[in-house]
Amino acid sequence: MAVVSKSSMREPELWQAVGNTPLLALELPPGHGRIYLKAEWLNPGGSVKDRAARAILRDGLCRGELPGKRLLDASSGNTGIAYSMLAAAAGIRVTICLPANASPERRALLEIYGAEVVLTDRLEGTDGAMERAREIAADAPERFYYADQYSNPANTQAHRETTGPEIWAQTQGRLTHFVAAMGTTGTMMGTGGFLREKKPGVKLVGVQPDSPLHGLEGLKHLATTPNPPALYDSALPDAVAEIPTETADRTARWLAREAGYLVGWSAGAAVAAALDIVRQDPQAVAVVIGCDTGARYLSDPHRWAVK
Repeated sequence: MAVVSKSSMREPELWQAVGNTPLLALELPPGHGRIYLKAEWLNPGGSVKDRAARAILRDGLCRGELPGKRLLDASSGNTGIAYSMLAAAAGIRVTICLPANASPERRALLEIYGAEVVLTDRLEGTDGAMERAREIAADAPERFYYADQYSNPANTQAHRETTGPEIWAQTQGRLTHFVAAMGTTGTMMGTGGFLREKKPGVKLVGVQPDSPLHGLEGLKHLATTPNPPALYDSALPDAVAEIPTETADRTARWLAREAGYLVGWSAGAAVAAALDIVRQDPQAVAVVIGCDTGARYLSDPHRWAVK
């Protein structure tokens, strides 16, 4: 097993596999604009969170906090999985505070990669997991490095340095809209910020659930959350689309059956928002973040059933 230390800073080869995901076109009816799906589920950990996790781990190494301490964070699942996978390759130990209603697949992957999992109140979601992580960090600061993905600038910077430039190069600057679901908001803040600098006229569309009570794991209804992400700047997105869980589910099912793209509910929500854009504007070229693989949600078969 490769071990990364502050002195050597040699990264495991697995870390180099993160990013450079393809843009996949969706086939749409005549009279619509174009949608391209950034296939983040093809990252080695199965989600866009590989990018932020790698950047946060790198930052912890540079600070000298890792690998001496355990990396600690709250996660709805995907960032925790990314931490655990990448950390396992580098000899870094991980503790993840996880809401008890996270899908069984997510919990199983965390445990397979060797993470210590601390389950928190399902009704409190990621806010409860964040509170528990803060308590653990405060009780044993000598043992834990609290990464706090919701306020860690490395989260945003990962997308400014990788996701944004990739999309710009892949579209040759021709995109008119960038659409991303928002949880930590790091993807929107980093990618959107980069694209706005390259093309001031690009439209940035954030996507969130339509109410505080929803089934879109990892996303936040930012207007009502008691702990809005410190990374979030509400002035950056041009619009925030609120998508019902049922619409996200239906769109994810459509992507699987009609395009062969098995994505999760948050990607379904983002594509649903993009479909609204290209129906109204036949000249639109929308790039959407395909956040994660739908294989993380197969234990919930009723949501995949045709309705």
